[in-house]
Amino acid sequence: MKSLLKTQRTVFPLWQKSFVARLVMLILIASSCVSNEKIIYVQNLKDNPPINEDEMILHDMPEYRLQFNDIIDVNIQTVEDMIQNGFNMRGNQMVGQMQMGGGGMGGGDIFYMTGYTIDKDGNVRLPIVGYVNVVDKTIDEARIEIETRIKDYVTSELFVNVKLGGIRFSTMGEFRAPGKFVVLQDRLTIFEALSMAGDLNIAAKRDEILLFRQYSEGTKLHRINLRDRQLISSPFYFVRPNDQLYAEPMKVREIGTGENAVQTFTLITTTLATVLLFINLLVD
Repeated sequence: MKSLLKTQRTVFPLWQKSFVARLVMLILIASSCVSNEKIIYVQNLKDNPPINEDEMILHDMPEYRLQFNDIIDVNIQTVEDMIQNGFNMRGNQMVGQMQMGGGGMGGGDIFYMTGYTIDKDGNVRLPIVGYVNVVDKTIDEARIEIETRIKDYVTSELFVNVKLGGIRFSTMGEFRAPGKFVVLQDRLTIFEALSMAGDLNIAAKRDEILLFRQYSEGTKLHRINLRDRQLISSPFYFVRPNDQLYAEPMKVREIGTGENAVQTFTLITTTLATVLLFINLLVD
């Protein structure tokens, strides 16, 4: 009996020391919750020249050139059409179609049904005119090309209007509402795109957003730092058609620690209570 008690007194302190070491390690790991510095957007980072809040930021944004799988909306009217139906005939038709479809983006991609998709050879197929090559052209260059081709068939004065059929982009990974989106406007900032996807989760790596962007030659991968204020003056501030954004998780997602102080405190207290209960059972 004395030998057994002596053994218990010898083993328990060693186990107790091991428990203390593990508890300290647990606290260190749990204290790695996400700090504000890692989640605040557009900061003046230490190694970059600062941008003041009232400073004018110039955008180096080259004019977009059409690519494969883009959709363009082509509106062609003669003088007779405009006199008979008014200058905004096409606009009124589009409003009616969007209302029937449920209001633009909510009702689906209206331009997929009414626009012209650029095929793998860079052409759009128009009524009567046939195939017109528009790939690598700006919207204005595509309008001039289409207008030139149509003049071979029409003797009256023409009004040709070409627009990009919305900006399509997708979000994946640590977004609150990832998915595919269509925006019926000509320009869209990356922060507008984030807001459409419900913003990022707390555990997302805001300084390493992966952007898949299409070019005439293929696709390039770019890394974007949303925490850096210099992003506003970069070529990646505006979303381009067919962009894909992927947000990776931080380490806290992998090890399962708290994402904020409350979660971390809850994790520590719950773990500590469980361990103490286990010790009491062993001692008893």
